[in-house]
Amino acid sequence: MTEEWTQTLGAGPLLGIAAGAVLLILFLVIKLRLHAFLVLVLVSLLTAVAAGIPTGEIVSTLVGGFGSTLGSVALLIGLGAVLGRLIESSGGAKVIAEMMVRVFGEKRAAFALGVTSLILGFPIFFDAGLVVMLPIIFAVARRIGGKNLLLYGFSGAVAFSVMHVFLPPHPGPVSASEFFGANLGVVLLIGIVIAFPTWYVSGYLWGKFVNKRFPMIVPPLFGASDDDQPANPPKAGTVIGILLIPLVLIFLNTGLDALGSIGVVDETQVWVQALMLIGSSPIALLITVLIALLVLGKFRGENGSALEKLVDSTFGPVASVILITGAGGMFGGVLRASGIGDALADTLSDLGLPIIFAAYLIAVILRLAQGSATVALVTTAGLLAPAVTGGSFSTVDVAAITLAAAAGSVFASHVNDSGFWLVGRLMQMDVKTTLKTWTVQQAIESVVGFVLVLVVYAIL
Repeated sequence: MTEEWTQTLGAGPLLGIAAGAVLLILFLVIKLRLHAFLVLVLVSLLTAVAAGIPTGEIVSTLVGGFGSTLGSVALLIGLGAVLGRLIESSGGAKVIAEMMVRVFGEKRAAFALGVTSLILGFPIFFDAGLVVMLPIIFAVARRIGGKNLLLYGFSGAVAFSVMHVFLPPHPGPVSASEFFGANLGVVLLIGIVIAFPTWYVSGYLWGKFVNKRFPMIVPPLFGASDDDQPANPPKAGTVIGILLIPLVLIFLNTGLDALGSIGVVDETQVWVQALMLIGSSPIALLITVLIALLVLGKFRGENGSALEKLVDSTFGPVASVILITGAGGMFGGVLRASGIGDALADTLSDLGLPIIFAAYLIAVILRLAQGSATVALVTTAGLLAPAVTGGSFSTVDVAAITLAAAAGSVFASHVNDSGFWLVGRLMQMDVKTTLKTWTVQQAIESVVGFVLVLVVYAIL
């Protein structure tokens, strides 16, 4: 896109442009009440001009950032929304909610939902897992009643975030492990050790705290309402079985990929490629949706036209979520294209800090500057890889440095991160509330994760 263009501005001016753009977004959305999608597109354009991106490349930069985000998000949100709507409208979500309250009790239901999301989040990416699990989370919250959106919503959402940030086979820790030469198995073991306490503090306890500060009624999800509940809901085991389908398929994909990387299976064989295809997140969700249409729809007496209308009605409510998420990716893409990440990396490379602190701090600054956790993590890993691979670090030390960078990469999600808009819109929070709750949560998740990594680094 802008390969032949060289940025002449330094890190200081670029940071000033990025900070001004963020403040402008907040002013236009919070004070003037302009729609977030229009604001993000407008500010992305102004930022590209201010950063000196060549005029002929601005549109392709905007479209590239928008399209690359939608390429990974739109299919997952769209298919996940249809699956969630089928579970909701069939009465399956309510059945699961009744079962969880019966088994765990009202006081432990949010905790149980969080633990369930941690398990589901092992192979499933953050956005897909969140969209699939939210109907269950919202149904349990409604079943218990009251203004408890953030307690239940954050217990689940943070669980998916923690797993996505710290555990292979998610792309961030896998990529950083490759740069640093870390043992993926050791990264996985340490990640598992720190995942639960990080979720408990930054997800469950923080969810309880902000729920008291910002009590919110659970909103309808994907156009569903309590009036949609049928007289013949599916059994809880049927719904659980459907939810396990993408889990098993995606786990199959990641398992074969891991076995291929160590030479146990040959990834060029047709059967391996076929299994990995059906285990990719979009295909796994598509297969699950088709099965759900039969099991939760056709086999329960719903006719084809009714199911077609149900699916069609799902896309309206999520269209805004998809567009705003894509526009958030556009803004982050413009900041990356401006060269702010490279400029900051050059500035931060001579900090003289202990390597594990440098990994965390650099990832934090890059995350705040350009939004993408994966870009922050990979850039940090690329910058520090020579020092790590050339140093006399143990296997555990290298894994801890990898996870320190991962912890930094999740710090304080805000308006330049597509995930900020995804969570805020799915839970129907305004920007100010999302900043006070989700942005702070991501900062807590980052700090708690880093502290736990430091403990491992110091002891082992």
